[in-house]
Amino acid sequence: MYDSNKNFRYLSKKHIKPGIKIRSNSKVRPTNCQARNMSVIRQQKNLKRWKRSVSYGHRWMAESVFSSIKRTFGEYVTARKFQNMAKELMLCVTV
Repeated sequence: MYDSNKNFRYLSKKHIKPGIKIRSNSKVRPTNCQARNMSVIRQQKNLKRWKRSVSYGHRWMAESVFSSIKRTFGEYVTARKFQNMAKELMLCVTV
C-alpha cells in the first residue's frame, strides 16, 4: 500500500530512513526513486536483516497495548482538553 515512489521521495526529502516493505515483484529501475531502489536491493538480498535494521514488525506490541486499554476502559474519554484527557487516562490506568 505504501510502496510508491512518491512516499519514498517524501521520506528521502525529510531525511527519514524508509521502513516500507516493497512488493514481491519490485524491480530496480532508473525511473524509480533512489531510496526505493536501495530498499528493493536490500530487501531482495536479505529480508530478515532488513527487517531487523528498520525494526519492521514491532508495531504489534504497541497495538496490543492500545487494544487492551480500549477493551478495559472503553474507546472514549469524557474530558475535552488534552491535559485533562491525559489525566483521565492516567487515572484509569493506575487504578
